Amino acid sequence: MANSRQLNKIMHIKIGTRGSRLALWQAYHVETLLKKGGVTTEIVIIETKGDKILDRSLSKIGSKGVFTQELEDQLRSGEIDIAVHSAKDLQSSLDEDFELLAFTEREHANDVLVSYNTSLSLSSGESFVVGTSSTRRIAILKHYYPHIKIVDMRGNLQTRFRKLQEGQCDALLLAYAGVHRMEYDVAIAEHLLLDEFTPAVGQGSVAIESSIYLSDAKKETLKKLLNHEQTEICLRTERAFLKRLQGGCSIPVFALAILNDDEITISGGIVSLDGQEIIRRSESGSAAFPEDLGTALADELLEAGADRILNAIRSQNPVT
Repeated sequence: MANSRQLNKIMHIKIGTRGSRLALWQAYHVETLLKKGGVTTEIVIIETKGDKILDRSLSKIGSKGVFTQELEDQLRSGEIDIAVHSAKDLQSSLDEDFELLAFTEREHANDVLVSYNTSLSLSSGESFVVGTSSTRRIAILKHYYPHIKIVDMRGNLQTRFRKLQEGQCDALLLAYAGVHRMEYDVAIAEHLLLDEFTPAVGQGSVAIESSIYLSDAKKETLKKLLNHEQTEICLRTERAFLKRLQGGCSIPVFALAILNDDEITISGGIVSLDGQEIIRRSESGSAAFPEDLGTALADELLEAGADRILNAIRSQNPVT
């Protein structure tokens, strides 16, 4: 019987990805890891609904599959073997014929303020214009920094930086991971505190999705070469939290799980769209049961009033 090294040498993986520079960075990163394991690869670029519709906020498009639907269509048809996503872009629940095989090692999960004027700070008290399309970031800004003016800012990272340069805003709110991977670190004006700007679920990691019908040999090899076990435990905790709350792009929920030895601590919450109310809670528990811990935190939030905030948001945005 062929050993795993021989198996990898004859294995070929088609990698589906969006076409933005950051998405391609993720795909090439995955490709590099696979090639190190002797797997041959092919990158297939796929345009998604979220890439095509740029004149509306994500909350107006609808939250399910905005950046994933077209990739999943090709997983179903077998035109690609895996889809590579920013883990934060994944919907809270996958259809029954898909699974997440791996999560790459997480980059720093925090948000950053970026600007060509790096003296800017949210806490300075100065009023300036920040561009973001994230309902989470907008609501948190309204809660902690109501003096900041906000403009909607859609598009890939390069498009947003072009709009920043054109003067459409004074600064952008972005994930550190994307800024760092695209080598825009010099524009970071401020690293934002995790206890205020707690990130979106999965922020900083790359998720690998496949059809459940992909061969066991490919699944085993992909998991072995791509999965970072500590990151997986944290993200399974966070995703269980998100699934219980049925969160998506239009729902300003947030969570971050941290693994210390055999214990997970997850902090998460929800904020109203107007920023007036924010509910945060934390839970710790065994790393052996990550999904149970994430669900428990979500239940605690619901008991504390998150259900009321969720109902209000969904009544304002019926597409969520």
